[in-house]
Amino acid sequence: MTPYGAPQAPLSVALNVNENTHPVPQHVADDILDAIALALREVNRYPDREFTALREGFADYLGHGLERDQIWAGNGSNEVLQHILQAFGGPGRTAFGFAPTYSMYPLLTRGTGAEWIAGTRGHDFVVTADDAARQVADARPDVVFLCAPNNPTGTPMGLDVIEAVYDATDGIVIVDEAYQEFAPRDERSAVTLLPDRERLVVSRTMSKAFAFAGARVGYLAADPAFIDALRLVRLPYHLSALTQAAATAALRHAPVMLSMVDEIVAQRERISATVAALGYQPYESWANFVLFGGVDDPAATWRALYDRGILIRDIGIPGHLRVTAGTEEETTAFLDALASVGSAS
Repeated sequence: MTPYGAPQAPLSVALNVNENTHPVPQHVADDILDAIALALREVNRYPDREFTALREGFADYLGHGLERDQIWAGNGSNEVLQHILQAFGGPGRTAFGFAPTYSMYPLLTRGTGAEWIAGTRGHDFVVTADDAARQVADARPDVVFLCAPNNPTGTPMGLDVIEAVYDATDGIVIVDEAYQEFAPRDERSAVTLLPDRERLVVSRTMSKAFAFAGARVGYLAADPAFIDALRLVRLPYHLSALTQAAATAALRHAPVMLSMVDEIVAQRERISATVAALGYQPYESWANFVLFGGVDDPAATWRALYDRGILIRDIGIPGHLRVTAGTEEETTAFLDALASVGSAS
């Protein structure tokens, strides 16, 4: 097995791990610092084990009538997903996802003793409702991962696919919406499917749209009974008082924190248009990154960009590379560097 991790290098333009490269606005950062300072006064005591205020904040943010008892959180969405597999996976059980997808799914699955089953995607990495339901029914997994939009391809996933998969299995269905905020605003979230589906889970993160990757905060929405199951496997006081304070303060500024999303989407579309003009094949993306094919030698192109001070991601799909949509300046630097490397053949 190989541990998770992208290359880390002190380059001026790092567009390889789908971070939000825009800094937290200063007045928001000041409010977060004030909240942390208050929490420090009682840091000698254990934090709120139920992270009550934070769960209320997430429920308000997600809307759709969600209540605090339908929310869970952890140190990044990876810990939240690990809690689910600790509760519902394990030896003798299986987890399923449509490859290529987020590389942590199989690692988390195997780390909890379960078996990973990789399904397949169709043309341009799309998954249709009928094909998804057939594959899941054949595999009969205990847990299904649906990455929507998908990482590393950016591919959208319709709610019809999620509904079909849910009906095709009696297992847990996880919809990972880490990049949902970058989808078109008129598109419904899988959160709207939660009523009367007690096996459905929708996970989110503050790392992407909220520019909060360094704070390590992920969360999910599900049936209250499902949340109770996660309490059985979490470590005691798993969310520090400082983490809770910072995340709760950031949520109070959700409109400001999300104001940069439109700019990121604009740079994403700019990347797609320009790499296409250079002869590469960009794929439709509803995330904050673009996967593009037609790369004759991904390793050589990656290295050439690296030598020009640009760090992107070789995600192991032959003939493809992935780049995060950064600021306008970062996007310009990447596109200029790619053009200097040469057009696709």
